[in-house]
Amino acid sequence: MLFPEIENLAITFNFESIAIERKIILQPLIDFIQSKTNHNQEIRLNLICTHNSRRSHLSQVWAQTAAAFYAIKNVFCYSGGTEATALFPMAAKTLAKQGFQIKTIAEGSNPVYAIKYTQNSPPIIGFSKTFDDDFNPQSEFAAIMTCSSADQGCPFIPGAEKRIPITYEDPKAFDNTPQQAEKYEERSLQIATEMFYVFSQIKK
Repeated sequence: MLFPEIENLAITFNFESIAIERKIILQPLIDFIQSKTNHNQEIRLNLICTHNSRRSHLSQVWAQTAAAFYAIKNVFCYSGGTEATALFPMAAKTLAKQGFQIKTIAEGSNPVYAIKYTQNSPPIIGFSKTFDDDFNPQSEFAAIMTCSSADQGCPFIPGAEKRIPITYEDPKAFDNTPQQAEKYEERSLQIATEMFYVFSQIKK
């Protein structure tokens, strides 16, 4: 069971709101997960953005949560960037507002967060790192490109079985504006809806 706030949010996701064009973009990820599920293999997803600070973390957290919601087993979600910076505080605040329990387990210029979506599942460890960091899988994973600059700048991801571009607009454009919180929430909900749609399509 997800935390109640997340569970209540999840049941509001409207898959009909996802445009046909987006569903076509999401299909290769569905196919990858379905193939692994069919063969009872581990499903490793590395969600990649330029700075591993916003969209890749939101995607990692919501993908892992969606897998739990739909009881798809053996799913391990990671994130990385073409460079390491820090998980942007507004991204963490947005997830906390949407029902995740977030604890800072290391301070500094690149803080480390434990992000929980259920009482008993291991927390997602959130911090900024490069996509090929030792913390991430080195082979047998799908590389999901969540921003266009990483997609264009990294045509080849070493060790990836499949490379799937699923890009999102950057909420960073609204940093230090009155719309900041609203736009981060909007992007997080878009990513959540699409990740839940992906896992809703998997036949066990």
